[in-house]
Amino acid sequence: MGENEGSTKLYVVLPCYNEEAILEISAKKALALYDRLIKDGLVSDESRLLFVDDGSKDRTWEIIEDLHKRHKCICGIKLSRNRGHQIAIFAGMTYGAEQGADCVITIDADLQQDINAIPKFLEKYREGCDIVYGVRNSRDTDSFFKKTTATLYYKFMRSLGCELIEQSADYRLLSRKAVEALDSYKESNLFIRGLVPELGFKTGIVYFDVSNREAGESKYTLKKMATLALNGITSFSIRPIRIVTLMGFVVFLISLVMMIQTVIDHINGAAVRGYPTLMISIWFLGGVQLLSLGIIGEYVGRTYMESKNRPRYFIDKETGDE
Repeated sequence: MGENEGSTKLYVVLPCYNEEAILEISAKKALALYDRLIKDGLVSDESRLLFVDDGSKDRTWEIIEDLHKRHKCICGIKLSRNRGHQIAIFAGMTYGAEQGADCVITIDADLQQDINAIPKFLEKYREGCDIVYGVRNSRDTDSFFKKTTATLYYKFMRSLGCELIEQSADYRLLSRKAVEALDSYKESNLFIRGLVPELGFKTGIVYFDVSNREAGESKYTLKKMATLALNGITSFSIRPIRIVTLMGFVVFLISLVMMIQTVIDHINGAAVRGYPTLMISIWFLGGVQLLSLGIIGEYVGRTYMESKNRPRYFIDKETGDE
């Protein structure tokens, strides 16, 4: 690391899902950067642009194959089915490490994240960083709802003890050592943003801007973002279960107060008057119980799925590297 800049073998991992509308545009930008990195001696000519097809249903894989035929530096792997953004990123990183990459950089295939920041990532890598986080300068391109919920989520996760880098994205660099360490984590419900800080290696930060998408629509729906958020919460903390325990204790104390109030009303001959209070108590207790069962059930379900120890993904096809 750092002794010979041009000898650095870099794999840029671009996860794709139904991205036929944007792939050619993204590939053109990525190729221009690749040529510049080679010309400036920052990476070796064995470096690659790795597109990971996450089980797309459109022409994404055909376009990747065509790009590979036209450009030696572009290669691709196709997962056997859609496994989700985090698995696609992980598959690309581990594949790159297996191909002998010194470091890998992950970035979304639509290249809304500024790909021209990659030389800064490599500079941090040459300084000895095994992990380099990409952090957004601002969230001006996001809606008010997404901006607000993202900020609150980062604060909530930090309150649970997860060392998330605020405003960081899945735009990051990992050395091969860091990728191999990450691969030792065997859970199938991956939350890479939370796992990477757990590795403990030397880190750096690169700030970047986000642009508007040039073609197609984002495949990262609200449902997928909510699933990712839930994975993060249940993967890194048992505090929600402790909150349930605290809620149960509070409800127990309230129940004692209500019981005393009921006895007093009965003695005073005003039992009927407490009917609204009784109904409110029933609804409140029922809601707390259902919420508690749901939270505990989420943990039990994830423990059950992890206990199966199933493979995270299968690679169906790969372009090869002639």
